[in-house]
Amino acid sequence: PGSSGHAEREAAIAAREAYVPQIASAREEAQAQAQAQASMAIEVAREALAEAVGAGVTVADNVLIRANSHIEGASLASGVKVGPFARLRPGAVLETGSFVGNFVEVKNAVLGEGAKASHLTYLGDATIGAGANIGAGTITCNYDGYFKYRTVIGPGAFIGSNSSLIAPVTIGADAIVAAGSAVSRDVAPGELRMVRAEQLVKDGWADRFHDAMKKKKAAEKKG
Repeated sequence: PGSSGHAEREAAIAAREAYVPQIASAREEAQAQAQAQASMAIEVAREALAEAVGAGVTVADNVLIRANSHIEGASLASGVKVGPFARLRPGAVLETGSFVGNFVEVKNAVLGEGAKASHLTYLGDATIGAGANIGAGTITCNYDGYFKYRTVIGPGAFIGSNSSLIAPVTIGADAIVAAGSAVSRDVAPGELRMVRAEQLVKDGWADRFHDAMKKKKAAEKKG
């Protein structure tokens, strides 16, 4: 029995020693595959970045450019975030920590430190102060068909969603433009500007409309 047990141990050791090189070989093969995949991913990222970033672009350290953005003739300072699906045209200057989100277009405009336009916005021929917030759907109306005009938005200003800023116009520091406003005159610092048509209320109008249309539709079907 002793001799038999010793032989079994020797056989197990020999089998393990034979298996170790196979493990090492498999590990090396897996590492090589992982490195190849990583290299391929880096190359794809480089190609995508080259396609997204055109001529005349300056990008500082610690800048995040998300997918499907297009940048040309722009300057991006440290800590800037762009995209996805953003477009920076020539003359766009994004200062430290500013943010341009999805479906935002910036042309010949400066976003001050920490300013942000998160989505669905056009900023053309504009200067936006530090810490300003540009709501979704905001447009700087910069062109009258003949000439371009500039919009100036002060530091800390808040522009509500779906606002039209009709240049030339200045929004003062810390001012608030209410959502849905069309602003054609300067807004003083710290001022609230609300430009909306008076809301018209007609009780029961919708019910009467639906009833009339349903009756009309039913009559047409009978005819």
